[in-house]
Amino acid sequence: MNVRGETTMEEYKFYQDKTILVSGGAGSIGSAIVRKILEFEPKTVRALDINETGLFELEQSLKSQKLRLFIGDIRDRERLRRAIEGVDIVFHAAALKHVPLCEYNPFEAVKTNVIGTQNLIEVSMDEEVEKFITISTDKAVNPINVMGATKLLAERLTISANFYKGKRKTAFSCVRFGNVLGSRGSVIPLFEEQIKANKQITITDPDMTRFVTSLSNAIEFILKIAELACSGEIFILKMPALKVKDLAEVIIEELAKKYEYNPRSIEIETIGRRAGEKLYEELITESEVENAYENEKMYIVYPQGTTINDSQLKLLGNFEKVQEKCAPSNNIKLLTKEEIKALIQE
Repeated sequence: MNVRGETTMEEYKFYQDKTILVSGGAGSIGSAIVRKILEFEPKTVRALDINETGLFELEQSLKSQKLRLFIGDIRDRERLRRAIEGVDIVFHAAALKHVPLCEYNPFEAVKTNVIGTQNLIEVSMDEEVEKFITISTDKAVNPINVMGATKLLAERLTISANFYKGKRKTAFSCVRFGNVLGSRGSVIPLFEEQIKANKQITITDPDMTRFVTSLSNAIEFILKIAELACSGEIFILKMPALKVKDLAEVIIEELAKKYEYNPRSIEIETIGRRAGEKLYEELITESEVENAYENEKMYIVYPQGTTINDSQLKLLGNFEKVQEKCAPSNNIKLLTKEEIKALIQE
């Protein structure tokens, strides 16, 4: 990054003249990856998604000659075989992500998040792509819901692929982070719709806390990690945490101005936790700490029993062995309202 904290072209030569496939390419994370990589002179970027309208809107907004749109479902292995031909790097962002929907449709979550992930792993292995990065979530840590459990399995499938790939060159790794503020289906767009419709906001529990990051920060992390990944790592972004009630109050202050409402006229209603919803989140498990390293920006977790080679030790030049478990989101210093306001403005 340059002195202003902006990403420079020099940092992303890794992507030049390469063919990249992004599963879930029409989603919030997937489409942001597509947009960013197109800035770095790739050969082509393939956006794979079952959402036809989302792909059409992506094409219309980008109008890039290097963008290829692939309508397809990661549950369909034969479709993936065609999509993966000639690909150098895979970013696997396709998933069912809504916790309550996955609770009530559990096997649909399994078919996409687990079987779909395995399908993509196998065709990537057969094609011998260079890097395969699964985009994961802090809900995979000590999961209590279907969505978290299926994403944990997606992580395990990805990392385990390194043990049976034989002489194939593909490096399989994961990226894990928390809630991306402003992404599709997240709480900020929901709050805005509620304020416009009813002049109120609903929260499930006033004590609920979440790890959060901006979309730009998440995408920059993902793209740098793909370059750093050697094989088998889980890269975990260190993130601040906030209380959802504080976020709601900041959103009220910000949107009251936008819609010319009196902030005091907008109510916050507590409706109780939804199916499968945790009160707080965690970034890393107790067992993962045993094989984890950290610096000020991230953790790197290696598979249990893995011997770190010389190239990885060189990579870890500014990392130290993790000595204690990362505190959950309800047990660290939470963002102030001013800090939350700065984050959502970003």
